[in-house]
Amino acid sequence: MTEDELLEAVEDIEAIETLDSTTEDFAASIADSVESFLIALRAASREQDGGTVISLLLLEISQVLLAGARLGAQVDFEPRSEYQPDVGPESDLDDMRLRLATLFGGVDTYSLVFDPYDPEVVDSSLSDDLTSIASDLENGLRHYRSGDVDEALWWWQFSYVSSWGNLAGALLNALLSVVAHDRLDTDVADVDAEQVAAADEMLAEPVDEAR
Repeated sequence: MTEDELLEAVEDIEAIETLDSTTEDFAASIADSVESFLIALRAASREQDGGTVISLLLLEISQVLLAGARLGAQVDFEPRSEYQPDVGPESDLDDMRLRLATLFGGVDTYSLVFDPYDPEVVDSSLSDDLTSIASDLENGLRHYRSGDVDEALWWWQFSYVSSWGNLAGALLNALLSVVAHDRLDTDVADVDAEQVAAADEMLAEPVDEAR
């Protein structure tokens, strides 16, 4: 290690050690919310009752969006280096994604407008978007657990604004629509009858757990 690299490493350690208590408490609160969401999402993917999953995800997505809103309300966090430190390989979330896709069945595919100021309707899937959110959140959590609070806060805030915040909002709207079709017996001419039937079926009957 060169002298410059050694000095940079010492500065990084000092920066971690001198975080103010308010920032540390804020980061701990966000980390708790993220961990709770990830645990709940994995548990939801193993459920067999569609109605239970919808209710659970409506709650958990709302709560993690609150954490995101708190991040968005803060001044911009700054990483200490240009490149993200290596915190090991990402978790393999593909099995969870496949279980969710099987669980959602006919309501997995939905449409969303990612940017309302440049409206373009695109098709996406609940299972893919939930997994994408989990990947973003888990990446920040790995930085946090390694002791790099600055990097974790920067990543959670950046990815909330650029990606997972928008996806979580779209998912919440889609899941609420599933509930509305089921509970209100929506009868609107431009609603796809097959999707309404799929929503009714998912909330009415358990499905076999994916292997």
